Amino acid sequence: MFRLDADSLPSLTEMHEVMDNADCLISQPEVERALDRMADEITRDLGDRLPVFYCVMNGGLITTGHLLTRLGFPLEVDYLHATRYRGGLRGGELFWRVSPEVPMAGRHVVIVDDILDEGATLAAILDYCRQAGAASISTAVLVDKQHDRKAVPGLRADYCSLEVADRYVFGFGMDVKGYWRNAPGIYAPKGM
Repeated sequence: MFRLDADSLPSLTEMHEVMDNADCLISQPEVERALDRMADEITRDLGDRLPVFYCVMNGGLITTGHLLTRLGFPLEVDYLHATRYRGGLRGGELFWRVSPEVPMAGRHVVIVDDILDEGATLAAILDYCRQAGAASISTAVLVDKQHDRKAVPGLRADYCSLEVADRYVFGFGMDVKGYWRNAPGIYAPKGM
């Protein structure tokens, strides 16, 4: 039986067991509708501002890709890679793998990520954007995990259309030990 807290590399069989025994919390059609709503809100607020979107790697990759194709206005795209997980299941100290290349000074910045869980990584990224002189900073996340452990009290994404219970989730950018980011919906292992 696969254990999520184990440090060993999982096998193919174990990864299939994770998916075979997972609860689908949010189906792909529900995710697609949520992305449509998010795109409409972002278009209304930023469609005339030439914003720059920064994808938070690796989790934000799928959300960013699906979101950007829904935005019918000129925008710039870059990415950054800040993480607290480094392949594990629990967050630690913030580690910057890649800083953004497109300057933020004077720009309308949108940070796109997969999930707002405790939000320590997002809070650090927002501080970085402020220090870089962004004209405005917005956050867009696919999922907000419902609990009272936010790193900053009251931390919320500006654009978010889905909420999940306080469970370990994967799919649509979120992973289980680096795998199943490609799952076509939001899932949680049974019992977690």
